[in-house]
Amino acid sequence: MQKKKEIFLGKVLKRNFNNELEYLLEHKNFEETVKNLLLSMFYKLETAYNDYELVKSGVIHKEEFLSKYLEIIEKNVDIIELLDLRTTNSKIIIDKESKKIMCYPIEIKLLHALSQIRKEKTILKDKYLILNQSISNLLNIGDNINSIEPLRDFNGFSWLINAKEIEGIEYNLLYQNLRIIIEEKFLNNWIINKDKIIDYYDLFKNKLEEKYGESLKNKIVDLLEILSILIQIKYNKDQINDILEAKEKIEKQINNINNIEEFTIKLTKDKKELNKRIKEIDTIISDKELLKEEYLKRNSELPLDKKIFSIRVLAKNMKDERQKLVEKKSAINDMLNPQKFIKYKKSLIEEYKYLKLVDIKKNEIYLKQYMVLFQNIVLNVFNIKIEQAINKEELYNIVREFRYYLNIPVNKKMKTRDIKELSEKIELIKNLLIEKALELKLFSKISTNKEINFKIYRELFNTRIIDLNEVNIKITQEDEKYYLQLFDENVFEEKLELSNNLEINNKNFSIKLNKIIKGFNF
Repeated sequence: MQKKKEIFLGKVLKRNFNNELEYLLEHKNFEETVKNLLLSMFYKLETAYNDYELVKSGVIHKEEFLSKYLEIIEKNVDIIELLDLRTTNSKIIIDKESKKIMCYPIEIKLLHALSQIRKEKTILKDKYLILNQSISNLLNIGDNINSIEPLRDFNGFSWLINAKEIEGIEYNLLYQNLRIIIEEKFLNNWIINKDKIIDYYDLFKNKLEEKYGESLKNKIVDLLEILSILIQIKYNKDQINDILEAKEKIEKQINNINNIEEFTIKLTKDKKELNKRIKEIDTIISDKELLKEEYLKRNSELPLDKKIFSIRVLAKNMKDERQKLVEKKSAINDMLNPQKFIKYKKSLIEEYKYLKLVDIKKNEIYLKQYMVLFQNIVLNVFNIKIEQAINKEELYNIVREFRYYLNIPVNKKMKTRDIKELSEKIELIKNLLIEKALELKLFSKISTNKEINFKIYRELFNTRIIDLNEVNIKITQEDEKYYLQLFDENVFEEKLELSNNLEINNKNFSIKLNKIIKGFNF
């Protein structure tokens, strides 16, 4: 009785997001076409997200997802300009300062833009140097792609992944890998950590160690960092020169510190030069006449568009210059300190272990190799999850999660299930899952023949049917051969030939899977 009451109250208290959006749009100065597009987008999301939650384990609830976009529209967007579909510029343009979005009048494009507009360019602390940008890109772009998935892959009837519509397949694959390794809620909190008060990358490593132990944590982190840089090189051509310059700079620094005597002499000389320049600036700033002379001297050497506006501006510029010189001097003092020198050397070597892989010609080869290694790690994570599952509900979620994982595109034609190097391990994980499901009575024994049970249940991981509760199993006999087919009201999978020796009492039957898989009705 109490359960029925809770369900009833849930229905009564259920939020009407379209009504909330309509009210919000009344207070926004958007054109009517924009308002209609937003309403259409929310309507489709409300429907599609129900199927999305059935397919994909561990996603945030629909209410939280839609609430997030209502908040973005309210707080982060004042102008939405829809581009003419006849124009060739399909790129989404975001201006955070003026809270402006420019995109095609397509729901998916608009949803992508809304996801993008509230993000910071970097979400790691500055101490992570080159990884600051590469991992920030991975999380931000991965989340953008993830956010449009309900509209992209769910049409209200079927689950169909169109890899050609995924801009940045490697970003998506690695981000989905992270969702499996660590919960989506954690990634969401990390992405919106604007103030960077919490070091989420450090917290991420700690959580990995708690869940999987130090050895696996180290492998995950090393491969993640390498892959984030390799993907950045592939998709951010404009940053290649910056990365190559960083590589060259660190190579020089490593060469310098390998000869400690010369390195120390150079640092001492640089420190003297900095002290001299700081003293010169102090002298000029403290004397009005000298400051005026410096102002006239600099402006006489500068072109018209670069001239300094006033003596006051010059004084400010010189104070800023002084501060930078003081910071450089402080860094040199640290390097002259034996303990801090060791720490500095270690940080250089740590950063170079990623940069040394930067080779434009071999980037695609390295990217493929390291991505396969990372998928091996993800399969190890599934192994641990299966071992740790203690009830039917946990295992059911792993079944859904593994089915989803096998369907993640790795390029325009292949999914993870198609990676040859992973085939044996994938089959092993399937068998472990089925064995555990039979043990916990999530799956029932259809046949007394173990291989038949495994062959039937392995097809669950291949089906495109949205809701596993709605899967029907049909076994038929045709000309002394037996065939298996999975279907629901929208999808009919291809028939699969089974062994002649089925050892099933009724060899011509059709039955709903939730009557066989007892745990599917929680």
